[in-house]
Order: sequence, then structure tokens, then C-alpha cells
Amino acid sequence: MIYGGGCHCGAIGFAYRTELAAEDWSIRACQCGFCRAHGALSTSDPAGALSFRVADARQLERYRFGMRTADFLVCRHCGVYVGAALESAEGRFGIINVNTLGERLTVPQAQPVRYDAEDESGRILRRISRWTPIVAGV
Repeated sequence: MIYGGGCHCGAIGFAYRTELAAEDWSIRACQCGFCRAHGALSTSDPAGALSFRVADARQLERYRFGMRTADFLVCRHCGVYVGAALESAEGRFGIINVNTLGERLTVPQAQPVRYDAEDESGRILRRISRWTPIVAGV
């Protein structure tokens, strides 16, 4: 299945491909200040594929914070946090904010997660192993 989504104004979008049924997705509610402020619920599938689309490059804000290991993709126009992208020697990987899906799905309850104890290399390795490969965009 391919699930589409994006920001409110349409400047940033994505296509998320996964063979997992929505009710089997891993839904994470990161407890960092950024994710809590945005009410973000993240998901990814290491066996899936993720494509980002940017209709207006001027509206794409690549926000980095903390260890600065990933770009959190926020629309400058409407303020919506769409997902995040990591670029590494092993490739590009990303997550989506489930709240930005174009259709409402029945997904599992979000599990609160904290990554405070990770060091930089551990964070990158976790993301490479758990995030979705980015095949196009961003």
C-alpha cells in the first residue's frame, strides 16, 4: 500500500509505501520538546520506501536540533511538521508524522519513547535500522 500525506498548505508531501497493515504499524510518541510541541506521532518501516515531494522549495525548513543528526521537515508557510530525514553513509532514511497522512487510519496507540540516553552514533544506528529508506526527494 502507498499512503500519501503532507503539510496543510500542500508545499511538502510524501508517499509512504509499506506492506504492513495500518493496525500493525509501530506508532511512537517521542517525548522530546519538539515532538511534544507538534503533537507528532511517528512511524516507519525498514522494509518500506519513502518519497518526499517539495512543491515549493522556499517553504521547506530543514530544522536540526539536539545532536543535529537528522533534518526535521517543517513547512515555513503553514508550520506543519511532516517527517524527518537522515542522510548517512548507508543511505537516506526517514519517518513520517502520522498526523499528516491524507486519510485517517486506525493505527495502534502510540508508545511514548525517550531517546535521551543515546549517544550520537547510537542514535544514527537506531535510525538506520528502524527508519524507512528514502527513495526520492528531500
